[in-house]
Amino acid sequence: MKLDQETELPLLALSLPVCRMEIIIPVWPFLPHRTLWKNFGRKRGCHSSRGMSTWLWKPSFPFGGISWDGFRGARVIALPGSSAYARNHGIYLSDSQGFVLDIYYQGTEAEIQRCARPDGRVPLVSGIVFFSVETAERLLATHVSPPLDACTYMGLDSGARPVQLSLFFDIVLSMARNVSKEDFLVGRPPEMGQGDVGVAAYLQGARAELWRELRDQPLTMAYVPDGSYSYMTSLASELLHSLTVPSTPRAQTVHSQVEELELLEPGSSVVSCVLEGPVWLGPGSVLQHCHLRGPIHISAGCFLSGLDIAQSEALHGMELRDLILQGHHMRLHGSLGRVFTLTGRLDNWERQGTGTYLNMPWSEFFQKTGIRDWDLWDPDTPPTERCLLSARLFPVFHPLRAVGPCDLLWMLDPKQDGGEALRAWRAAWRLSWEQLQPCLDRGATLASRRDLFFHQALHKARHVLEARQDLSLHPLIRAAVREGCPGPLLTTLDQVAAGAGDPGVAARALACVADVLGCMAGGCGGLRSGPAANPEWTRSFSYLERGDLAGGVEALAQERDKWLSRPALLVRAARHYEGAEQILIRQAVMSAQQFVSTELVELPAHGQWVVTECPARVDFSGGWSDTPPLAYELGGAVLGLAVRVDGRRPIGARARRIPEPELRLALGPQPDDMTVKIVCRSLDDLQDYCQPHAPGALLKAAFICAGTIDVCSKIPLSEQLLRAFGGGFELHTWSELPHGSGLGTSSILAGTALAALQRAAGRAVGTESLIHAVLHLEQVLTTGGGWQDQVGGLMPGIKMGRSRAQLPLKVEVEEITVPEGFVQKLNDHLLLVYTGKTRLARNLLQDVLRSWYARLPAVVQNAHSLVRQTEECAEAFRQGNLPLLGQYLTSYWAQKKLMAPGCEPLAVRRMMDVLAPHVHGQSLAGAGGGGFLYLLTKEPRQKETLEAVLAKTEGLGNYSIHLVEVDTQGLSLQLLERGAST
Repeated sequence: MKLDQETELPLLALSLPVCRMEIIIPVWPFLPHRTLWKNFGRKRGCHSSRGMSTWLWKPSFPFGGISWDGFRGARVIALPGSSAYARNHGIYLSDSQGFVLDIYYQGTEAEIQRCARPDGRVPLVSGIVFFSVETAERLLATHVSPPLDACTYMGLDSGARPVQLSLFFDIVLSMARNVSKEDFLVGRPPEMGQGDVGVAAYLQGARAELWRELRDQPLTMAYVPDGSYSYMTSLASELLHSLTVPSTPRAQTVHSQVEELELLEPGSSVVSCVLEGPVWLGPGSVLQHCHLRGPIHISAGCFLSGLDIAQSEALHGMELRDLILQGHHMRLHGSLGRVFTLTGRLDNWERQGTGTYLNMPWSEFFQKTGIRDWDLWDPDTPPTERCLLSARLFPVFHPLRAVGPCDLLWMLDPKQDGGEALRAWRAAWRLSWEQLQPCLDRGATLASRRDLFFHQALHKARHVLEARQDLSLHPLIRAAVREGCPGPLLTTLDQVAAGAGDPGVAARALACVADVLGCMAGGCGGLRSGPAANPEWTRSFSYLERGDLAGGVEALAQERDKWLSRPALLVRAARHYEGAEQILIRQAVMSAQQFVSTELVELPAHGQWVVTECPARVDFSGGWSDTPPLAYELGGAVLGLAVRVDGRRPIGARARRIPEPELRLALGPQPDDMTVKIVCRSLDDLQDYCQPHAPGALLKAAFICAGTIDVCSKIPLSEQLLRAFGGGFELHTWSELPHGSGLGTSSILAGTALAALQRAAGRAVGTESLIHAVLHLEQVLTTGGGWQDQVGGLMPGIKMGRSRAQLPLKVEVEEITVPEGFVQKLNDHLLLVYTGKTRLARNLLQDVLRSWYARLPAVVQNAHSLVRQTEECAEAFRQGNLPLLGQYLTSYWAQKKLMAPGCEPLAVRRMMDVLAPHVHGQSLAGAGGGGFLYLLTKEPRQKETLEAVLAKTEGLGNYSIHLVEVDTQGLSLQLLERGAST
């Protein structure tokens, strides 16, 4: 089967020369209620004794346009052909309603004209048949009924005489309306020989059983008027024609590595090959499964297959034209070897008629080369049997050296070498193609092709990673694991990671290693997302942490070898590779630290509070594109709003100097019994700063990232504090929003803590510096995360944050100007609904990063769409178009769900469905999974209305609706007078 000229050519796994090929019947999985009967019994069905049928349709043809309503019986697919073409093929006779009346094979002129349609074309048998469920069940039930049971291994194992059935002239023909029982029972399938009288009698019983089961089933025909039909014979020219597309402006390359693509002329085809150096390929020529090193010149009309580097030298200095040169693996007397065949594109393989070799008559060939007929055939071989098939042309063994293409190529241009080439050819043990076929080792051939496939696939994988291409390696990973070849792939990924000068490239290579390990686990061994802190991997991680990438990759590989024995260990190893990947991501994001700057200011007095407050943020478009590594590999763009919730700025921090050389930390609401208080008096008390769930870890990381203390120093904490500040610090943070709200709480809280702490330490830091400082802090804390939260909360109003696809990671912010009065209108139409569900952002983040590093096409496309739509959403804000903003909001939620499947809880979906009639658009805040739902209502001030709507809905749980308004201040910082209350 082949498609239109725009599609890649499918591969035909054929070896030339060939006498017989089996019919290919494609399976169509998208049609309802159908069963496909494959003609596995007879090789040739209604076709002649040589060749195979293929069929072609234009992609504009709506295959699903065939009506399957009320489909019963069987339906055949017919393609148009000429009357002349039909003389050697099968055709259908049908009535005006599409019912098949008869099937003719090599019909008479009268029969062909009876089948002709108004345009003069006839419906050719294509080889495709659909059976309804009922008919298929009837047909399959016959496998236990004698003599049809002899079609199956059950019958053969029971001692029954084998019977082979034709799909068309035994099974389908029994349902044709004009066929009588008498004619059907005594008829002969066209491919049966006239001497098969015993077989014919035996088949009558089988046909009688088919008649009984299928006769009452209707047989209809679907005619494809703009399709076409091609019948392939043993001629090499027809195979070449099927493998090339002459009208294309460039060569067709399929899964191949070609160093000099410009040397491949339009109309040529290269399939699963590696071509090094200058290899010229002319139009209409095909290379398959070859590894060649130039200079090699292949002109038009050639087919080369199964050649490797060892045979390349034999082709140097030659110009091949209209030739078929193939290398074969063969097993002769138990020994595996190579043999080569050379024939002409126009050679005739028939036993009858005038024979040719290398596109010339035998007489001309004999005169040109000095070879004689007795070199090729035994003297007692009848002249009718002296054909190319039986000619002993191909050397398989030479007493002094290995055979190669040169043992045949000399025939193209016999040189005046005193007949040395001819003598060497005669001295070799030679076989004909007929004799060679039983000796061909197809297993070795497939193994060789597999090795070549992976050789160039690994080169491509390396290039995809090093060139940072958005191509998925998942197909290669699955193929390598299923073929039992993960080792070379793992080695290649190790090499890419160890040699990468870019931490992003190295991280992606390690992520691919994790995917290989996960694929090797075969879906067993537990969840991919999970912890990655097993002590056995500590040494590997330590290399990466101190920047020794090559040492870290080598140590990872050494440890990996110990974890390959069973699925559970493979999955755990995959988790630790993802942990290693996270180390490299952190190092890449830490490049943002160079954009953090501070200015020395007057040191506040002991006990003087520095208080910072911030709004929350709502993301309107582009979320996930700010998340490393997307932020620096794709480039991020997020549009967000700084918002007050119920009129309050819910996030804040305060810091002050204290005389005692210690750090006092407090987390939670201001003066409250629920506040968590921690006192750090030594550096040991700060060592859990990189464990996000440890009490006060964020505040400890803030002291480290602000440069207030050096946690790696040998100088005690108290001495550090006394030397630099004359005492210690007290730092208190709070948030009035629930944990996992989706409103950017953690990152904004880190920003307020850093701002307060830096000012208390006598340093002022600008908002843009704070944005990058929070990125650095979250990497130190090991929570990861992007930059949209701090941009959304620290910067006022409506703004767009952007990062370019590069390192170091730098975030730039643009304020979005909206029409006068639009902010108030937005406040009237914007509401927050707390869903009562806790977000699962960490697991979501792991899943998204895994999909991104795998470059799954849907994820890559969606990520680009996120960035593109953000720019469009910004324009809608500039226009003040509320309904359009609602559309973008709804679309944004769909994009989030594509990015992180499973981020929409069932209760939230129920809530969104109930609210849909009342809103222009809605989305869960942040990564989804729970937290706050934000709505852009159709009518203003709808809080009470929507509360009444939700009150009538069951199963929503503990929810609440909150007012929200755009905050035009952003981060605020003030120094209180000594003794003033905070």
